[in-house]
Amino acid sequence: MEPISYFQAIVLGALQGIAEPFPISSLGHAVIAPSLFGWDIHQKDEFFLAFLVATHCATAIVLFFFFLEDWKRIFAGLWRSLRGRSTPTDTDARLGWVIVAGTIPAGILGLALEHKLRGLFASPESAAIFLTVNGVLLLLCERLRRRAPRPGDYEGDGDARIAKMSFRQALAIGAAQALALIPGISRSGVTMGGGLLTGLSNEDAARYSFMLATPIIAAAGFLKLPELLGHAGDGVRGQALVAAIAAALTTYVAVKFLLRFFETNRLTPFGIYCIAAGLICTLIFAV
Repeated sequence: MEPISYFQAIVLGALQGIAEPFPISSLGHAVIAPSLFGWDIHQKDEFFLAFLVATHCATAIVLFFFFLEDWKRIFAGLWRSLRGRSTPTDTDARLGWVIVAGTIPAGILGLALEHKLRGLFASPESAAIFLTVNGVLLLLCERLRRRAPRPGDYEGDGDARIAKMSFRQALAIGAAQALALIPGISRSGVTMGGGLLTGLSNEDAARYSFMLATPIIAAAGFLKLPELLGHAGDGVRGQALVAAIAAALTTYVAVKFLLRFFETNRLTPFGIYCIAAGLICTLIFAV
């Protein structure tokens, strides 16, 4: 019997592609969904993590190519900065360092805490509880945001607005992403909420979240890719490929939708969804 069926792979891949950019915790949904659907998937076995690696790699690749033109400018700006040829008004260089500042603490804390946090909370029951917590955090960030949305917030150069963020703020957002190692807490939700607390608009906060996610998800995914190619991937490589394709397609649609959605909307609907879904799943698992 296959560890994961192809139908299950498509569903989980599509769910990853949607839930990663949406501030609703892709890891939490990956932990909750099999139990909620009554699937006999051994989520704590090595093959399941290897399977998830493929979907995360697909998401990272799509995010990179979605913002490819931005990344070209950012890499060029960072190169100018390293060579001492950038100026104080070099937006691309500063944006690059803001992304680097947000990536470093997330990477260090991720390596240090990953196994402890995921092993401690990787159960459907705890994931449902923390999904509820994630919803509360989203609503709090909207409540405590530095400034209210204004008409035309999304117009003009969003990268220039993001580049004005201080390095201390970027480091704080990067460190807060360690919370996303707990299934149910959303990485994109943490970064979007942090962006609102620094004064970014919802659209700019989402844009920063997606760009910050690219190196973090890519590093985590590709570092673990050998596990999928090794013995842990036995019996799930075909399913992982199908799931990766599903994740890639839904990631593209989700990012395109969210950038347009946040031009005029807030995190509030996602906060309400997480609270409702978390409470309902908690009750289902309790009985």
